[in-house]
Amino acid sequence: MSTEPALSPALILRAYANGIFPMAETRDDPEIFWVDPRERGIFPIDGFHVSRSMARRVRRAEYRATLNQDFAAVVDGCAARENTWINDTIRGLYIELHNMGHAHSLEIYEGDVLAGGVYGVSLGAAFFGESMFSTRTDGSKRALLHLIDHLRRCGFQLFDTQFLTDHLASLGAKEISRSDYRSRLASALQMPGNIWKVPLDRDHDAVLQRMTQTS
Repeated sequence: MSTEPALSPALILRAYANGIFPMAETRDDPEIFWVDPRERGIFPIDGFHVSRSMARRVRRAEYRATLNQDFAAVVDGCAARENTWINDTIRGLYIELHNMGHAHSLEIYEGDVLAGGVYGVSLGAAFFGESMFSTRTDGSKRALLHLIDHLRRCGFQLFDTQFLTDHLASLGAKEISRSDYRSRLASALQMPGNIWKVPLDRDHDAVLQRMTQTS
């Protein structure tokens, strides 16, 4: 008698490599289901849109960006909302992926306060964004700004956002077909990607200059 394979970090990585990802219906629902959207959201690596108001905030705000400083706190920040698909099982599995070197977080700190963050999974030259959050104005936008700049500098070719929301679209994300996504994914998986290839640039002005040149 055949049985379904147990959900594990290895199975999740194989799923990402085939264009699907896991979700739960709610925080309290123990069941996990697989998602394969007909239309897929992506961030063009060179297409992040920096508005004038955001550029001013980045220049003026006193904050620091960090990489993998507190992965669990970023996941918890993303789950700390009324409706979330991050249940305890998913939280535990992604922390395992982080410990294996496949899941990463970028944090924005204002003083000692975690003002925002984003986390996701990397395979080859593809980064699969999972979720982001803010506790301060533009916390998640600043996290995306620094993350996409870092991914570009590390040679990544694909940033998967899973779904396209109005918020992501305003930052330059777009929607592509499943077939187009799988073609781009296959190419990115054949290329090397190393999130530690270069140190995270902590110079806000340098990051902003690079990103506004391509937006």
